[in-house]
Amino acid sequence: MARFAFAVATMVALAFLIPLALTVREFARDRAFAEAERQAAAIEPVLVVTTDQVALTRALASTPVGAAGRIAVHLPSGAVIGTAHAGGEQFDTAVRQGRAFTARVAGGYAVLQPVVLDPGSVAVVEVYLLDGDLRRGLGTVWSVLGGVAVVLITLSSLVADRLAARLVGATRHLAGAARTLGAGNLDVRVDAQGPYELREVGLAFNAMAGRMVQMITAEREFAADLSHRLRTPVTALRLNAAALDGGPVADQTRQVVAWLEREVDLVINTARAGGAGREAAECDAADVLAERMAFWSALAEDQERRWHFSGPGEPVPVPVAQSEFAAAVDAALGNVFRHTGEGTEFSVTLHAGNGTAVILVADAGPGISTPEVALRRGQGTRQEGSTGLGLDIVRRMAEGAGGGMRIERSALGGAQVHIWLPSGAGAARTTGTSSDAAPAARRRGGRRAARGR
Repeated sequence: MARFAFAVATMVALAFLIPLALTVREFARDRAFAEAERQAAAIEPVLVVTTDQVALTRALASTPVGAAGRIAVHLPSGAVIGTAHAGGEQFDTAVRQGRAFTARVAGGYAVLQPVVLDPGSVAVVEVYLLDGDLRRGLGTVWSVLGGVAVVLITLSSLVADRLAARLVGATRHLAGAARTLGAGNLDVRVDAQGPYELREVGLAFNAMAGRMVQMITAEREFAADLSHRLRTPVTALRLNAAALDGGPVADQTRQVVAWLEREVDLVINTARAGGAGREAAECDAADVLAERMAFWSALAEDQERRWHFSGPGEPVPVPVAQSEFAAAVDAALGNVFRHTGEGTEFSVTLHAGNGTAVILVADAGPGISTPEVALRRGQGTRQEGSTGLGLDIVRRMAEGAGGGMRIERSALGGAQVHIWLPSGAGAARTTGTSSDAAPAARRRGGRRAARGR
């Protein structure tokens, strides 16, 4: 901004000072010629009175230019008193014109002033000007003009720099507040300052931030109230489950209802507390996957689905809250059970190495023909019970942790959800379980599933 102001001030100063300098030069020339004509006119009364050469010589010597030897008188008789610089042709031109005449001569100019003595008798007074006489005083004037230009440019640059600093400071303050707001601090406000337009932007920013706080608060309360309304049907389910007879199915139903109650409570507490109420954003991906596979394996056995789970034999830490990671795993596995027929095989694989954890959820179903549509939040499909949120939950979990997700063709012939997350775990040996294990192990997996999350 200061450089721009300096350039503009320089251009404006030059636009005014260059014509002014040329005008001053012309004024100095005109002044020199006018002074020469005045010196010539001072000799005219003497010529009218006498043409005596001695008297004229004394009269010329009494003038400044005469003392300097730069004035001469051309008499009608042809005699020349003083030192002449003009030629005969220039002399004749002055006589014919009958007025002051300026001629260019060696080293300067000759100002020729004709003086009529008698009818038909004309004398000419010649004043010689050096080239330097035409520039006398210009150096001082131009120096003053240059100094004025430097002062004006300097002052303009300083004023522009102060104005720019005020403008840039207010803009940076507003940009910093916007970054703070974008980072999640909804309490940030700006002190509206700077030019009128920036003050308007600052006031609009404060109004926007306040409106965002109101909207988010209202949304949290709505989510909490909506979740609270679910407690009534969940309570009815819990009472009905408690009334069931003993057995694996009844135990599993009671565990699922208890899991549902915990989830509803978690939603209410998280919504009311906002970001402050969230659990630590780190969990063991291997442990969570094993727990969720224990839950879903029981349903897989009921639907006669072959399944396989393999993962490292040691913890795989990922920067995701346990409940959020478990919800994403449930969303991916829920899609398998919802969109493939009973008896369709599926597998879950966890790889860890090179600072990355990779989760593959594959099935032997029909696959997903348009992955980009399936990943659109709320798009859903025409199948019953599909809201289009499942895969979007997985994608947002992965991207929020610094990873990603894509949909591929699986080795089983169907769809494969490929998730990758940053991890602090190195390469580890792999362990696994599947529906092909011994019946006793399979029953243990079913009982393990009854514990839920």
